[in-house]
Amino acid sequence: MKLHELKPAEGSRHERKRKGRGIGSGNGKTAGKGHKGQNARSGGGVRPGFEGGQTPLFRRLPKRGFTNINRKEFAIVNLDTLNRFEDGTEVTPELLVETGVVSKELAGIKILAKGKLEKKLTVKAHKFSSAAKEAIEAAGGNIEVI
Repeated sequence: MKLHELKPAEGSRHERKRKGRGIGSGNGKTAGKGHKGQNARSGGGVRPGFEGGQTPLFRRLPKRGFTNINRKEFAIVNLDTLNRFEDGTEVTPELLVETGVVSKELAGIKILAKGKLEKKLTVKAHKFSSAAKEAIEAAGGNIEVI
């Protein structure tokens, strides 16, 4: 097989239907909408979730819990990902974003204790789990809460 011989799988590509383009097209006049009725009108049809007057599913199901509008979402960093830095490095949120460990700082950075830390680092973050604190200090590093 050569590049110029490549073709899409049979039946995977379809030409779009050109509706309302004359009687010979087979999709002229009413353009596949039939005669009259709600769905034949412009702007016709029912809103999403409408079930013809039957109580819609989203109203039949019980509602539970609530969403805290003051919730803070932290960017999470595990200890094993900190091993990529050299000994004695000062790990800051800016450095973590720069190196691509986290894509966004969000409400702050939280260090969790997953994995093993083998480097001696100074870690500056907004939050630390207690196990992560111990692990960083056990490896000879320092922590600093921003």
